[in-house]
Amino acid sequence: MRATAIFTVKAFAPTELKPEPAVSTGLPVGVATMEKHFEGEVTGRSATLFTAAFDQSAGVGTYVAMESFEGSLQGREGSFNFVHSATTSGSDRTAEFFTIVPSSGTGELAGISGAGGMAVDADGTHRIWFDYQLG
Repeated sequence: MRATAIFTVKAFAPTELKPEPAVSTGLPVGVATMEKHFEGEVTGRSATLFTAAFDQSAGVGTYVAMESFEGSLQGREGSFNFVHSATTSGSDRTAEFFTIVPSSGTGELAGISGAGGMAVDADGTHRIWFDYQLG
């Protein structure tokens, strides 16, 4: 089954957490927390741990995010975790990875598995989709 939605980032808060031991690289690693809200066939919110090595001025880098979602997919209520990552060289999005964490589902989403993806439209609209199975 496929569930689609748009989402907005309601909060993005960089943290003081730094990798230890400190290792100097061309791009610093940072950690932030995020809250997202979803509308469409996916309705609810997520809490995200966001890690990136990214150059804001050039728009170049890679991120890895672990999200804990609560809400509904196509009317089925519950919660689950999903993870995603991608790389950009400034004008593209490559090396994308997106999966639902096995055994993380609760409620009517217990047993959820699958994958998905994200995209940002030219107008800035953020889209997400889950290709999932319940079982």
